Amino acid sequence: MKSKKLGKRYKDGEIIIKQGESGNSLYVIQEGRVDVIHETPEGDIKLAELRESDFFGEMGLFEEDVRSCTVRAAGQATVLTIDKRNFFKSIRRDPSLAYRLLEKMSNRLREANEKIQTT
Repeated sequence: MKSKKLGKRYKDGEIIIKQGESGNSLYVIQEGRVDVIHETPEGDIKLAELRESDFFGEMGLFEEDVRSCTVRAAGQATVLTIDKRNFFKSIRRDPSLAYRLLEKMSNRLREANEKIQTT
């Protein structure tokens, strides 16, 4: 028997977050895959494909700003939304979550810098 997931189920191609919209939540992929897309006037550019246990939208937890990319389901996906209040409650229970989040954000920044330097 499959375990019940708490997250929302998305259909193939369904938008989870939209570039340009405001947001203040973190998203964790429980099942499936999502594509991270940067929308430009010339067309969409796929920046990454994320899988189970990956997360996105973390910048919304720290700053009130608009989403820098669109994220949409690549096939069926189950994604858990964690708002700022619940995220900080989780950090108080398990401070290592903050470290893992910062580590992942640091890796993403390094990858972005490398892409910029090679273009």
